[in-house]
Amino acid sequence: MSEEMTIAKLMELMPKAFLPDKAAGVEAVIQYHLTGDQAGDWVVTIRDGACLTSPGTAEKPNLTLTADAKDYIDIVAGKLNAMGAFAEGKIKLKGDLALAMKLMNYFKLPA
Repeated sequence: MSEEMTIAKLMELMPKAFLPDKAAGVEAVIQYHLTGDQAGDWVVTIRDGACLTSPGTAEKPNLTLTADAKDYIDIVAGKLNAMGAFAEGKIKLKGDLALAMKLMNYFKLPA
């Protein structure tokens, strides 16, 4: 990634990186609560073979992910291992942990 990735840019790219075949039959609402320099709340909705992102909060998410925005960007970029970050407490998950385990498979990550 030549330019600095931001959470806003990452959320904009998520629907384009979504792999509907991998998420067939999945209906989920994921709440991202991000802290740090790029703090904010985002909602990712996976339904009917599509992925939508929007700023804000969901009333009843299936999964809530809380992390420092920089750490989350590093996970998506492959610079930080998601399981290691979870074990170290850098990521906190609440709700459907099985969904959390599969979530990264639903998106084409940068090589």
